[in-house]
Order: sequence, then C-alpha cells, then structure tokens
Amino acid sequence: MTAVERLPAALARRIALAAQGFADPRPATAVGTRQLRRLTDRVSVVQIDSVNVLSRSHYLPAFSRLGPYPRPALDALSNRRHELFEYWAHEASFLPVRLHPYLRWRMAAADQEAWGSMIRVHRERPEYVAALLDRIRSDGPLRASQLQEERPDRPGSMWNWHAGKAALEYLFFTGALTSTARTAGFERVYDLPERVLPAEILAAPTPDRADAIRELVRAAARALGVATETDLRDYFRLGPADARTAIAELADAGELQPVEVVGWGRPAWLDPAARRPRWIRARALLSPFDSLVWERPRVERIFGFRYRLEIYTPAVKRVHGYYVLPFLLGDQLVARVDLKADRQAGVLRVQAAHAEERTDRAAVAGALADELRLLAGWTGLGDVAVVERGDLWPELSRALRIPSSPA
Repeated sequence: MTAVERLPAALARRIALAAQGFADPRPATAVGTRQLRRLTDRVSVVQIDSVNVLSRSHYLPAFSRLGPYPRPALDALSNRRHELFEYWAHEASFLPVRLHPYLRWRMAAADQEAWGSMIRVHRERPEYVAALLDRIRSDGPLRASQLQEERPDRPGSMWNWHAGKAALEYLFFTGALTSTARTAGFERVYDLPERVLPAEILAAPTPDRADAIRELVRAAARALGVATETDLRDYFRLGPADARTAIAELADAGELQPVEVVGWGRPAWLDPAARRPRWIRARALLSPFDSLVWERPRVERIFGFRYRLEIYTPAVKRVHGYYVLPFLLGDQLVARVDLKADRQAGVLRVQAAHAEERTDRAAVAGALADELRLLAGWTGLGDVAVVERGDLWPELSRALRIPSSPA
C-alpha cells in the first residue's frame, strides 16, 4: 500500500495560494484580456454579488491578483466576447464557457435544484412562464423591470421577487435563457442562449451527470490545489454522494493524490500538478466573495483566520464591520479592513482596521497603506480616510500620513 504523503501546514497554505494565482507577481505592464482570461480559467468561478459599497464583487478578484486593470476588459469577456457565462455555480457566478456543458445536468434538474418562488411560479403558472419565453424569442432581450408586475410586500427579503422575475429566473436556471449583459444598475438582461453563447459551445455534447460532476471536481481541485472533500464539493455546490464518487474515480485515475496535512485533522486531496512554491510574496485585499476565502471553515483551517460576513448582522453587534476585506501579506492573512467607497466625496473610507495577533503592526500597516492607495486609484477615488475604529487604525493613519477621523 502506497504511503500517504504528509504535507506541512505551511506548504499546504502556499499550494492553495499558488492554485488561486497568488504565487505570480503582478504584471509589470498594462493588464488586458489575455491575463484576465488566464485568471478566470484558473479559478473557474467568479462569484457575483449585488453589494456595491466598495465595488461589485466580481471585479475585485482580478484586482487582488493582477493589480489595477480596466474593468471594461472583464465586462467584455462576458458581455461582448461571451467567453464567460453567468450561471449558478458557487452562488451566482461568471464561469468560462467551456464549463457550460458540465452544468447542463443542473439545468435539467431545476425542479430539484432550484428553490422558492422559482419553483412556485413554474408549478402554479406554467403558461405564464412559457409566455415569457415566447416573448423573448420573438421580441428580444428582456429585463425583469420591464414587466408590469407588483413586487410582494415582504420587506427585508433579498429574494423578494415578483412573479415575472421568478419566472425569468426559473428559465435562467433551466438554461432556456441566459444572461446577455448586466445593466449599469446590475440588473440581469435575459436572452436566448443561441443569441448569446458561442455556437460551438451549444453544439458540444451534453455529458452524463457522472462525467460532468467529475469534470467540476477536477476544476475545483485545480483551483484549490489541496483540499478536503468538503472543499472540493463546496466549490460548485455539489451533493455529497456525487462528489465522493467523483473524488474516488479521480483518485483511482491518479488525478487526485490523497495527502495528510498537518493540523487539518481530516483527509485531504492534492492536485498532482499543483505548484509547490517555496514562498509567496503576495499583497492583496480580498473580497468577501473571493474564491480564496468564500468557504469560511477552509479559511480558518488554512490561515487560522476566523472570518464572518457581517453585512446581515445588526450594526451594534458587528465585530469588524459591514464590508470587511481580509488583507493577505506574504502567505498569511494579517489584517482586515471595513471599506466603503464614498463616491460623492471621492474618498476610500477605512471604517475600521484590525490586525491579527502576533503581527508586526508597523510592517502590516505600511503594506496595507500601499494597497489601499492602489485600490483608491483604481476605483477612481483620490484619497484614503481612516476612521478611529479597530486596533490598527493608529499605525495605518501614520503609514498613510493622514489625520484620522473619529468613529
């Protein structure tokens, strides 16, 4: 019986960071389509979220890895070139179009995989759903706001969709519709796949479910580098039984290597092609929806960094803030900052800044100040302002050489 390789925790951390694109230096020249295409192909999934307190979340992963880049170049990959398509992968996401055939099993299983008002409108008003599809087929792209439908009176719900939106979302889930663009207000524009996606992708054979899930686990393994079964499953939100079968098959084929990571306390799997860098020299602010940190138990296991999204936590109960970005320096998460783009004032506001224990605060603050200046410039904001909240604000204010402001 072949011995299972034992990986030091620090090496596993570097493998994970390299798989996500943090072992490469940021480009010294202007970033364009080629680098963005390479990045999206590497991570496979770029999560979408509507929160815009700093920036739309799908723009941030490329900035974290590549530095300042033209956001229209990323838009073009989905809106004009259609090299990316939008679908439910790890939540709503942009994905390389090569993965479209491997998600058709989920589209076909919409009645089991979809939820809430999408299912209700399909079951209760099938003729209405069919009529909307016919309307788009004959009249062209459609936004939910163009429909004369009253929104249900359920304040506070992010899924508070009217019947037309629910019907469009059901058709989107089934693959009968796709997204051709997002409006300036981030509203999805629905159209027929044959008018949006490349013909060769639509003509590609549909794999059976087992083959498709195996390919998704393969993509997750490449994007994660080293991962537990739960990590691999979570990347595309796969069911436990399906994921276990795919992992076992990939392991039998030599495409996944069983390993033991010191301190993880559970079996793990290594992509045999994963890079094993001796060091990581990254400096990056990470969106809460970045694929490096979206699975919170994995973040705690790899970095010893307890991270929770507090957007839906009442303000008085928040510990670190509303829109908190972890700060990666080298191969460690060393701080977190609550950021807000004050577009009217032209200022990037650091609403709170917290350092992790046993960090060199001055060094962290200096690197963080440089990254905040870079982010402010990229987002079109001239200045950085620091609020007197958190335990890192004094050092950060000094590093930025700016006066702080009271909380």
